[in-house]
Amino acid sequence: MSKLPVWSAAVLVVGSVSLAACSDDGFDVSQQYGPDPVLPEPSTGLLPDLKVAEVIGWENGETPTVPDGLVVSAYATDLANPRTVHGLPNGDVLVVQSKAPPGKPLNRPKDVIRGWIMSMASGGGGGGAETNLITLLRDTNRDGTVDERSDLLTGLTSPFGVAWYDDTLYVAAADAILAYPYELGQAHIDAEPTVLTALPGGPINHHWTKDLALSPDGRFLYASVGSNSNAGERGFEAEKGRAAIWQVDRLTGAARVYASGLRNPNGLNIHPETGELWTVVNERDELGPNLVPDYMTSVQENGFYGWPWSYYGQNVDERVAPARPDLVEQAISPDYALTSHVAALGLAFTNDSAMPEAYRNGAFVGNRGSWNRSTFNGYKVIYVPFENGRPTGAPQDVVTGFLDGEQARGRPVGLAIDGTGALLIADDAGNTVWRVASADGAVTDEPVPTDRIDAAASGSATEQVSPSTQPAAAEPSQTAEPSQTDIAPAVGVEDGQPSQEQQ
Repeated sequence: MSKLPVWSAAVLVVGSVSLAACSDDGFDVSQQYGPDPVLPEPSTGLLPDLKVAEVIGWENGETPTVPDGLVVSAYATDLANPRTVHGLPNGDVLVVQSKAPPGKPLNRPKDVIRGWIMSMASGGGGGGAETNLITLLRDTNRDGTVDERSDLLTGLTSPFGVAWYDDTLYVAAADAILAYPYELGQAHIDAEPTVLTALPGGPINHHWTKDLALSPDGRFLYASVGSNSNAGERGFEAEKGRAAIWQVDRLTGAARVYASGLRNPNGLNIHPETGELWTVVNERDELGPNLVPDYMTSVQENGFYGWPWSYYGQNVDERVAPARPDLVEQAISPDYALTSHVAALGLAFTNDSAMPEAYRNGAFVGNRGSWNRSTFNGYKVIYVPFENGRPTGAPQDVVTGFLDGEQARGRPVGLAIDGTGALLIADDAGNTVWRVASADGAVTDEPVPTDRIDAAASGSATEQVSPSTQPAAAEPSQTAEPSQTDIAPAVGVEDGQPSQEQQ
């Protein structure tokens, strides 16, 4: 199929935006926060609802807006699409900058339109500066200001997630987890990496961002692998190993699917009290401006969360064929809805941070912002309070001002706590890392790293993942009771080494 020329895509986009603007949305998005969101009837059409905020960037002196009791400042500027931030045990901060791998096939006219939209909504990418790298930021005297900055790694393949343990830095690129020897305090890494395990990559690699989290005992890495489509329209063969979170043995590289049916999970994080794995998930598009809510959830081992056959538990997506009522029956409802199309990508727990007391037991969530709605949603960082390891109550807007009318100054993505206990925000369209701290200047006694290790758990970690547990692909026509390894079509593992695609 030939590609639409740019002017044709633009005409269709303008037309679709006009249609969206004429529709009466009238939906109260506050009904879609929490464990039991309101889900309107789905609506489908030739073109989805569209409303895009063109990125204009930040002028000198401009910052996001925070409530009383907090202060915000630019921690690092002149970056090129910063996606994630990660705190190391010595207080250093890693900023992962990247853009999508090139060459993804565009099979439908709406794929061309969507690509054009996303390029407009993503900003200038640092004005052509080098990306696909990891930058180290060091605050030597813990005063909230970066004193030293260096590029730790360059020339990577669309990196996103990182983790550090036992003098090893793990980097989740677009098609593999790489392991680099790295001692805390180094400003550069010159050693060549080893491939810990390959991950599903191109040539499509629709949701290319692979996030990482380290288990509390330090034995396993969890890696997120998003789907290769919106709702399975590219066929189930394209979804092998995808829409899932993998568990990878850090010592052997043996991998298995830990949970599946998660369309595009990111923000992987371990709850510091319970030791449970949590994630935020971008749900499917093109069912209307108010379906489907993105969500935050704990992740159950061998759990199935519905994609593509159902959403938010057992609500069937009639577009997906063949139907799988046996899998729908097993679909787990997420813990906490975040409203529809906010593009939640960042998650940071606040326990033991230096944030004010009102923000000390919960989670910050970075919402990059909608495109598949007739009115904007997201474009902010919210705080969700927790009790006993579970979200409770209504969220609070904490960091706003990314959206200015019909334009966006930036878009928040990854979150982390820095070496002083303040919140860091990777603004991938504004090319800035923002720091949000307590206005009273409070800092933690010592750094609280993103990868928190439970000393007792790490001392007793003896179980290994055998290579034989690598899952086989499930056929969509299966009707028998699914086992732990065929609970979704997205549980295959691609053969071979990672590709060499660069961007």
